[in-house]
Amino acid sequence: MNFIQALEKELLAHRNAENAIKMEAYMKDNFPFLGIKTEQRRIILKQLWKKHKPEIQSDFRGISWSLFTKKDRDFQYCGMEILIQEIKKNYKKEDGILIEKWLTTHSWWDSVDLLAKYLLGNYLLQFPEQTLEVIERFSNSENRWLNRSAILFQLNYKKNTDFELLKSECEKHKNSKEFFIQKAIGWALRDYGRFNPNAVINYVENTNLKPLSKKEALRNILK
Repeated sequence: MNFIQALEKELLAHRNAENAIKMEAYMKDNFPFLGIKTEQRRIILKQLWKKHKPEIQSDFRGISWSLFTKKDRDFQYCGMEILIQEIKKNYKKEDGILIEKWLTTHSWWDSVDLLAKYLLGNYLLQFPEQTLEVIERFSNSENRWLNRSAILFQLNYKKNTDFELLKSECEKHKNSKEFFIQKAIGWALRDYGRFNPNAVINYVENTNLKPLSKKEALRNILK
């Protein structure tokens, strides 16, 4: 039995219909769930990951994608976790196209935020010369999730955030009527505000942001 077959067997054995209803409702019924809580799912995945480590490492891109394209969100979460972990020091320059495919498949805030922060963000740390090209392409796309990713990809950069780039993304999308874009602008600014609060306050106070973006940006800074 290969890794995916073993994972399917274990996750299906732990499905919980009552939990699934709640999880599906929380995600606005965009995806079916098996109803396995995060902690339990990760324990199952970790055990099988360790057992099938050579198989996974030999084809982590293919295996993670096979899981991500399954209909149940539980499998998709496993696919994301495998890819993010295994690709850490194994990025290829051409993975920018792969990342775009992940961000635009089964897209919702839970997957996009994780992938933008860890998959896209780490890729651009390894290939910084790709940053302007990739972010410009994502930012100019008609896909809201690529737009959101272009705003959020620096969330893990902390004090090393390129604030000029972040501000340019905020400027480009500040008039958007899209909830997920307004929220992303506020979140990205608020996060950088932990390291440079005065710069964020100055930018927000002198920029005509949407009320939601402004509220989110200053929520922790002006407590």
